Amino acid sequence: MVNPGPTPIDLDALRRAPKVLLHDHLDGGLRPRTVLELAAETGYENLPASTEPELAAWFREAADSGSLVKYLETFEHTVGVMQTPEALARVARECAEDLAADGVVYAEVRFAPEQHTERGLSLDEVMEAVLSGFAAGESAAKVAGRPIVVRCLVTAMRHAARSREIAELTVRWRDRGAVGFDIAGAEAGFPPSRHLDAFEYMRDHSAPFTIHAGEAFGLPSIHEAVAFCGCDRLGHGVRIVDDIGLPDGVGPDARDFSGAELGRVAARVRDARIPLELCPSSNVQTAAVASLEQHPFNMLAQLRFRVTVNTDNRLMSDTTMSREMLKLVQTFGFGWTDLQRFTINAMKSAFLPFDQRIELIDDVIKPGFAVLIG
Repeated sequence: MVNPGPTPIDLDALRRAPKVLLHDHLDGGLRPRTVLELAAETGYENLPASTEPELAAWFREAADSGSLVKYLETFEHTVGVMQTPEALARVARECAEDLAADGVVYAEVRFAPEQHTERGLSLDEVMEAVLSGFAAGESAAKVAGRPIVVRCLVTAMRHAARSREIAELTVRWRDRGAVGFDIAGAEAGFPPSRHLDAFEYMRDHSAPFTIHAGEAFGLPSIHEAVAFCGCDRLGHGVRIVDDIGLPDGVGPDARDFSGAELGRVAARVRDARIPLELCPSSNVQTAAVASLEQHPFNMLAQLRFRVTVNTDNRLMSDTTMSREMLKLVQTFGFGWTDLQRFTINAMKSAFLPFDQRIELIDDVIKPGFAVLIG
């Protein structure tokens, strides 16, 4: 039989590739139509647009502010319509279905339960609604022939004072779909070390956690997350580039980084194989990087950091995993073997038991990419 060779990389082919997503926010991935319908059902009256196309455009344009703080303001509207068990379950179910339709085979979706209690729900009731939605979405995806495993990362807001309580909530639900803990929100003025009690609680219970760090505040945030808090992964971590010295005339858009020199923090992150949850489109929107061409993804990949591809907020960035991968292919010239490496990086880094990670790598990811590689 003649080997047909590699499949051309386009959006349709990328949708067939088995993908792994580690950094995706539940309240950042709603369908615009769902936002409108839930607003009508729950009596939320503050939406900035009244039609699906207009609302989708508003979220994208508002997120393109170049400021993480302004970017985060868009969540007022999605969180606003996610205050009932029915709404939470629907959003979670649709999230799982949408990811599966895009070819994602494993996803860790994060959200902050403390933001969904305005109408009297307890934290546990919020968790129950979301996890039931994920389970329903998994079942629907399996019936549709696109099986997916979805797990939850429970997030505490870094500007609040409930991180220890949310860590305890994570451990309480750890055998029912919650696989890890996170802190999120504006970085400036709210360092990771402010939440040491929560991280110590997670370590005391042998439970993993990731930390949003190095997105807006830079290298000190990454240093604290790694050195003081002991994170298992870095949410974004894109500003690790600030600790990498390049020869004169060589920028992050170069093709050869053989002369790069790693500082102590960057070396620690690479040597310890601490995964970077990179989100290219979002990083440009929040001005963590100036442009996609200036994104250090290619440099970090060449220097053998454990890089992973992620969406962050699919609604705000008008994106999917397939679109993020296509942008990287078009910008940096990556091929199928590169995309397979990034996907295996992510699966190795998932907060799933080791045997389940290996099973997905050997039985789903490698066979799926083998067909595409040719």
